[in-house]
Formats: sequence, structure tokens, C-alpha cells
Amino acid sequence: MQRSIAFALLVALLYWCGCDLANHTARAQTTDAAARPGPHIAVLLPLNSSSIGRQADAVRLGVLEAAKVHRATTLPVVIHATTDDAYDIVQAYEEAVRAGAELVIGPLTRSAVTALSGTKLVTVPTLALNAPELESVMPQELYIFGLQIENEAKQLAQLARQQERKTAVVVASDSALSRRLGQAFADEFVRRGGLIQDEFVYTTDAPSLMKLRDSLASASGTVVFLALDAARARQIRPYLGASTPIFATSLVHTSNDALANRDLNGVYFVDMPWLLTPDHPAVMSYARQEQAGLEFQRFYALGIDAYRIAQDLLRGPPGEAPLDGVTGYITLGRDHRFLRELIPAQFSQGETRVLGEGLSRIPQ
Repeated sequence: MQRSIAFALLVALLYWCGCDLANHTARAQTTDAAARPGPHIAVLLPLNSSSIGRQADAVRLGVLEAAKVHRATTLPVVIHATTDDAYDIVQAYEEAVRAGAELVIGPLTRSAVTALSGTKLVTVPTLALNAPELESVMPQELYIFGLQIENEAKQLAQLARQQERKTAVVVASDSALSRRLGQAFADEFVRRGGLIQDEFVYTTDAPSLMKLRDSLASASGTVVFLALDAARARQIRPYLGASTPIFATSLVHTSNDALANRDLNGVYFVDMPWLLTPDHPAVMSYARQEQAGLEFQRFYALGIDAYRIAQDLLRGPPGEAPLDGVTGYITLGRDHRFLRELIPAQFSQGETRVLGEGLSRIPQ
């Protein structure tokens, strides 16, 4: 009996020692690379976040893929894993620079970019992967690049005006993102000489939808902008008719399921080359994540282009030369913001059809 008890105690002791050793090893693998001093590109991502850890991991894989393709031209890449807490991220940024980072890619969230932009810590070129929440004077070395979907709404407004569409109807839900998209489209459409004819709040109420249908039937030269996700766009699509052009952002492009996309038949949208033109030379240079969903692939592509932009920043202040990226045609705008021009496409019989000449093929 005593031998059994002693054996059990020995097994327990070995188990707990083994767990502690395993945890210590895991911590060392996570932090040791970041702690080593020396010139490097620091990639600051919330890999330990339960809410956006998967998206952060997609960015990480994209950066590493681009680093592998362009391995002869750059500094080593060090991944700095954080939570999504702004204080934790700012602290990790400071530690990365102290460890020898000559350029930082990140943070990924708006709150973290806002927090970082309000400090005096940005002393090396830093490519934030989101925009700050508030418009303010940013540090000289801070650049903005990301998947801000408001820019898609602005591009669609520009394309609508290029087609000489004089009036537009905006349909938005009561979510904060939907309202921002609707406002971004409306502001750009009006700025370019257009008129917002009406604004509808998304609803499933049949009488309200019939009213929307009737108002569109009597309008000419009007476009509809759906500041909606795919599920809501599918609900409202049957009431929008076949003759009025319907624009939407990449929020409606959530899968390649032809059956699901049939409900969006005729809707025009914009999305990145990575998803729409896989045979594009810039896209074909990198390994794909075919088994991942479209959202994961978007963040993976973001990581690829972030690394490519980082190479330009390492060479000095960026010029005006555009980048033919996998997330879009990238140019540097005002306030150190990189802008992406996306590819117009249309849902046709459940398939995505790329419009080779912009939106010139939309019926006048």
C-alpha cells in the first residue's frame, strides 16, 4: 500500500514538473525571438485574442509567405504576439523597438492604432493595419494600410458618378458599420455632384419593402447602394427589380457557393484581386490558402501586401509609385494613408463575373 502511494506521488510530481517545463518552453518559444536584440521587422499581431486571433493568424501567414518569396531583399521577420488589449499592444510595440525593430507592421485593431497614435513611441516606420478611431495628427513615422471597408463605399460612389448616375438610394441597417458605409457612399456621391434621392433603413417589413420597390420603379438614372452584409442583401434583393443598378461592398461576397450567390444575382460589388483574379501575375507569385474561407483569405492577402509595402518604407519615405498588390491597386494618399482600388465584379447566375473595363459594362 505504501509503495502504491509513493508511486502515485512520484507520478504526480513528474506530471506537474513536466507541465511546468512545457509551459516554460512554450513561453520561451513565444518571447525569446522577440527578446533577442538586432535589426528586424517586427510584426505586432493579437494572436492571443479570442475574438480576432484567427484573422491575426491569417495576417501572420501572409507576411511570412511574402517574406519567403522576397527573402533575399529584407531584414528577418519577428512575430510579436499580443492580446487585443490596447495597453498590452502599446507595451509590446515599445519592447519591439527596444529589441531592434527597424520597422513595425501592426497593430491590427482600430483601438490599438488609436492608442499607439496618441503616444510618442513611434520612432521607426510603422505600418498600422487599421485606421485610428478619431481623425487627428498622427506621428510622422506612422502609415495606415488595411481593409477599411469605408473606402470601398467611396470607390463605388466614384464609379457610379463616372457612369453619370445623378441620383442614388442608400439602404443601411442600424449597425454602426452599416451606417458608416452608407455615410461614406453618400458623402462621396454628393461631393462628386450627385444627389441622394432617398435613404431607407433595412427592414423585413413587407409594406416598407414594397414602398422601396415602387419608388425605384418610377426613378431613372438612379443607383441603389446596399450598405449591408450578405444575409441582409439577400433578403432585400427581390424588391429592387432588375433594371436599377445595385452596388454593394465586399461584405456581400462571403463565399463561392453558386446557389447562395444566386440570391444576389445582378448585384455589382468590388473586391480584391486575390479573390477575383487568381491568374493575375502579382497573385500567382504566392501560395494560396484554398481551404480557408474568404475572410481568412482577405487577411492573408493583407499580410502579403503589408510586407511588400514595408520593403518600400525600409528604403525611405515612399514615393508616388503605385503598387500592383494582391489586395488592390495601392497608392499613397494624404496623411500617410495607403489606398486600395479594388476590382469591380457582378454576381451572374451565382458566379462572380469580373468586369474588365471597370463598370463601363453596367447598362446606362
